[in-house]
Amino acid sequence: VQLQAFGGGLVQAGGSAKLSCAASGSIFSINVMGWYRQTPGNTRELVADIAYGGATNYADSVKGRFTISRDNAQKTVYLQMNSLKPEDTAVYYCNVRRPQGIGVINYWGQGTQVTVSS
Repeated sequence: VQLQAFGGGLVQAGGSAKLSCAASGSIFSINVMGWYRQTPGNTRELVADIAYGGATNYADSVKGRFTISRDNAQKTVYLQMNSLKPEDTAVYYCNVRRPQGIGVINYWGQGTQVTVSS
């Protein structure tokens, strides 16, 4: 499975940006797709994720501003980011996780930089 992320770049505070991530290969129907972000010196944190059936989960810091969605037929996950703040600046990684045996397997995209200028 490979994940290819698109979008990101430099955005002014208060602006919007949209990330997309396309999966290739067999990810199966039982999976969760999501976005994480990481800043230098910090651990990677969950931004939002969405289950195959559409249930979503958001970090408190982005609730009401970010919207995650997915297209199962296209194996693509999107992250619409509105009202961006400088603290949203990070490298954003798309993720797919699915059960495998008694554990979970994670796949990661290459990361895309989002920089929000004040």
